[in-house]
Amino acid sequence: MSEDGPVPHYRRVLLKLSGEALCGEQGYGIDAGILGRLAEELEEIAGLGVELALVIGGGNIFRGLSAAADGMDRASADYMGMLATVMNALALQDALERRGVFTRVLSAISMQALAEPYIRRRAIRHLEKGRVVLFAAGTGNPYFTTDTAAALRAMEIHADVLLKATRVDGIYDKDPQRHADARRFKRLDYLEVLSRGLRVMDSTAISLCKENDLPIIVFDMMTRGNIRRVVCGEPIGTVVGPARDPANPSTRNAP
Repeated sequence: MSEDGPVPHYRRVLLKLSGEALCGEQGYGIDAGILGRLAEELEEIAGLGVELALVIGGGNIFRGLSAAADGMDRASADYMGMLATVMNALALQDALERRGVFTRVLSAISMQALAEPYIRRRAIRHLEKGRVVLFAAGTGNPYFTTDTAAALRAMEIHADVLLKATRVDGIYDKDPQRHADARRFKRLDYLEVLSRGLRVMDSTAISLCKENDLPIIVFDMMTRGNIRRVVCGEPIGTVVGPARDPANPSTRNAP
């Protein structure tokens, strides 16, 4: 941190939020208090000069996979889930713009009365102009999660890092809510995440990041200020990235 304030470590980031993060303790819908706090933190990030893009899930409104498990056609259920992500993006856009933050919602499904169509070059231009960009409707295709959409969009806009905001402070070797002896990893490589079956992001998203050496940082968004801390390079959460040199102890992956 400089005398003038925090200095961002990344120039352009994509932040992936789960829809459930917006509903708080009520378990469904959008909690106005959480939405306002999130908008406040994102305003701070944008104020640092960071080019910020977001992908938000829709699980607080509708989960396509759960509906498909209950007998609904999977493609129809996934399209409904995509519409839920648009609702979340519009809610966050409103919260940000009430704070004076210029935003754009870009949807993978055409709905011009609500959002701009997703065009990669347009998204990059918005970021270069200092606007916060909200990517909605996933990839626009069923059978792909918003995790995969986040990885895809992060690579398309040439993001420096993919930030995965969760309710826990990183990746553990087992569920920390059920096991008191669960250990948090400081760093993992992509293959370890896949081989261990760690439920960080789906395997398609992890594989996309691996193929393009896009680092992922998994961190706790429920602690106020953590988004700023991770953007400024503070060592919080768990980093998922390329394998390090095993001959160098300082670069080994370890809990």
